[in-house]
Amino acid sequence: MAELTMVASMLRHLSLSEAAAGLESIVADAALAEDTPLEVLNKLLQMEIDGRNAKGKAKRLKAACFPYIDDLESFDFQRKGFKGINKAHVRQLADLAWLEKAYNIMFLGPTGLGKTRLSIGLGVKAVEAGYNVSFVTLDELMRLLKTAEISTRAARRVKTIKNSDLVILDEVGFLPISKQDANKLYEFVNAMYLKTSIILTSNKDFEEWSEFLGDSIITAAILDRLAHQCEIFSLDGPSYRLEHRKTIFGN
Repeated sequence: MAELTMVASMLRHLSLSEAAAGLESIVADAALAEDTPLEVLNKLLQMEIDGRNAKGKAKRLKAACFPYIDDLESFDFQRKGFKGINKAHVRQLADLAWLEKAYNIMFLGPTGLGKTRLSIGLGVKAVEAGYNVSFVTLDELMRLLKTAEISTRAARRVKTIKNSDLVILDEVGFLPISKQDANKLYEFVNAMYLKTSIILTSNKDFEEWSEFLGDSIITAAILDRLAHQCEIFSLDGPSYRLEHRKTIFGN
């Protein structure tokens, strides 16, 4: 038992905390299974890897700031009237090959079609694959960019977003922004251009962007960079929320 304690201590000294925590059970199981020393070592190292991967995933999920967690598998592509994207498209997007090439994705269309849900589903897939992801609404991003110089917390969040492999920019066009903010958005998009993938959701067609951005020249510059390497999905159909609305007294 003293030897077991000593080995566990050495594992912790080497920062192999997951292996140290599971050492006793692995040794006990090994005795029953008559595992070789190499098999025991393999199980210890695998436990360490699995533990680190789980902690890393949890850390990346927290840092992503998703408003909720959802998967792609449960998305209903067959609902009546829904069009613009199908299961085959999403299956191909879920392999994340586009992330390695810094391609962007845009989900455009009216509210209630699942644009944010699809974005989060892809974001979760990216987190599971080991990528750093940041979810932020346009309104929140503007607030962060404007206060980064005077707020340490905002500056840290902006740094995290800019260092992400994937940025999900949600609710673009829901609220108009000032020309000064449009300039800041351009600077942000330009900094991400060809370096970081962006998934963008908007309830506005491109023709309407200059209305909420307030400047046709800035709008053209932003769209030029976003759409250069980009897959665009124009969704349409009935609102999922209205179709599945819940009432106080039930149906």
